[in-house]
Amino acid sequence: MALESYIRERLKEKKMLLMTHIILGYPSFEESLELIRAMVEAGVDIMELQIPFSEPTADGPVIVRANQKALEKGATVKECLRIAGDAAKTFDIPFLIMSYYNIPFKYGVGRFASAMAGASLKGAIIADLPPEEGMDYMAAMQKNSLEPIMLFSPTTTSERMRFIGSFAKGFIYCVARKGVTGKDTDFSRDLENYLARCRKETDLPLALGFGIKEKADIDFLKGKADIAVIGTQSIRIMEKDGIAAVGDFIRGLR
Repeated sequence: MALESYIRERLKEKKMLLMTHIILGYPSFEESLELIRAMVEAGVDIMELQIPFSEPTADGPVIVRANQKALEKGATVKECLRIAGDAAKTFDIPFLIMSYYNIPFKYGVGRFASAMAGASLKGAIIADLPPEEGMDYMAAMQKNSLEPIMLFSPTTTSERMRFIGSFAKGFIYCVARKGVTGKDTDFSRDLENYLARCRKETDLPLALGFGIKEKADIDFLKGKADIAVIGTQSIRIMEKDGIAAVGDFIRGLR
């Protein structure tokens, strides 16, 4: 099933879907799979699996540190794709790769897309790749029936949203604010207005990420976005209280 169709079917049952973000290889590949299992069993609808990168420019200190730790332990792109494939073939939800363009560029864009398709992944979020510089990537994604998830931000003009949206499939990832992941987000009228503008400029479902920490944030987003993205907070909880506590946290967001 295409990702957009899956999302729309899920939205018939739930007012808000949950998408979680983990860093493959952190704390280890074995624990990554344990974390994926805990999140799926807690009711997560979609997962983005980050391939560690040395300069994750959109990420805050918690995720940056996790990237560094995974790389120090020898995480490779090949191994990340293997583990992602194991997850996608084991659990009945869509899995996406999240990374930065240096990863597929160095790996070989066509080879990277083919490997994602072979691993039963649905698509990818490449956080630092504007459409104008990603035509080879877009072509490789299309050739392999993969979905390129594109990003809007509060500084994106309406004209630019329409342009970016013309390349997107699956859903649009709406960045909640300027800056990096993990910082506080003001769930306010400004955010509501921003999401309304995003909704006006695309027919795709909207995901909202950067700064979601608790159920009140999810409740605020109901009726304004379709998917809430949880990343940094779940990593903080795992580091403090362990993987089982992450499952409890996810259940509490419902």
